[in-house]
Amino acid sequence: MTGHRAHRVIHLQPDAPEKPAHGAPCNGCGVCCAHAPCPLGMVVSRRTHGACAALVWQAGAQVYRCGLIVQPERWLPRPLRRAAPWLARLARRYIAAGQGCDAHLDTEKA
Repeated sequence: MTGHRAHRVIHLQPDAPEKPAHGAPCNGCGVCCAHAPCPLGMVVSRRTHGACAALVWQAGAQVYRCGLIVQPERWLPRPLRRAAPWLARLARRYIAAGQGCDAHLDTEKA
């Protein structure tokens, strides 16, 4: 190996904020979830890599948000929609909401 990192292109809204530094507060850039789903995102996306299906662009605020938190009922079958608040709490835990950016990814705009 020559020490070069593999490059991967992820497509985000042009108005999305730049990825914050690791450990800095989340700013809704969407890079982490567009790169790979969290464990709960793997369940709803039915995939272990690539963009999470629950990644939601909020055009008015120009940020990405976790759909499992902002629209939890959308991801549950109708009989289970009463569990939406529980799903939102679980999703906050899985993405470590409020803990800062945990994505060790280098980014650049195309």
